[in-house]
Parts: sequence; structure tokens; C-alpha cells
Amino acid sequence: MTEGGIVPHTAIPPKARANARRTRKNLTDAELKLWNALRAHRLMGIGFRRQFPIAGYIVDFACPTHRMIVELDGSQHAVEENAAYDAVRTKRLKIDGWTVLRFWNDDVLTDIDGVCAHILKVLGRDHP
Repeated sequence: MTEGGIVPHTAIPPKARANARRTRKNLTDAELKLWNALRAHRLMGIGFRRQFPIAGYIVDFACPTHRMIVELDGSQHAVEENAAYDAVRTKRLKIDGWTVLRFWNDDVLTDIDGVCAHILKVLGRDHP
């Protein structure tokens, strides 16, 4: 992190940046539910960004202050080649000092409180 809390990141190609912009406008039900819990510092005052560029990737949610990434996975992430890609991506992000949490969409849709509690636990905070 640099002065003023700005996180330096790898340049994102225009096509990927346009994709991030589009996905910010078209959230899945799970992304919307989690975003409603995280946005505007609603989770114990912790700031998150969505569709945030890091290390050449666009991550679902990022908390730059705590270097935490939260990824939501649908069923397509259970496919072997997608899971392998996710593993490489996660490894790269961890090398850059990020903690990466992954949740299934169904977990967010059925147990948002449990998901938020786990995020807080990893951050070393107690759930209210």
C-alpha cells in the first residue's frame, strides 16, 4: 500500500476494465446480497470495493486496508479447469500479500450472517 491508502495495481487491459464495469452493473443475486452487507462500511466499518483490479485480475470484492479479497463462486467454479484457474489466481494474489476468501453463492444466499462472521473472524474482529 502506498501513501494515502492507495493500492498500486497492475495495469488492466481496456477490455478487462470494460468487463469489470459491466459486471458492477449486473451483479448476481449472491453478489448483490453480499455487497449490501459490505457496502458503505456496513460490516463493522470495514471498507470494501467491488470488481476491483488487482495483479491483472478483477476480484469480486476487496478490502485494500486489510488486503483481503472475497470471491464468490457459482457452480462453474467446480469444473476442474475453472478450479485450476482459480487456484493459480489465488496463489498469485497470496504472493502479493492478499488473503483470499472464497464462498459459494449458495452460502451467501442462505447464510449471509455466517459469511460475514467468517470474514470478521479472519480479520480478527468479533461479529456483533
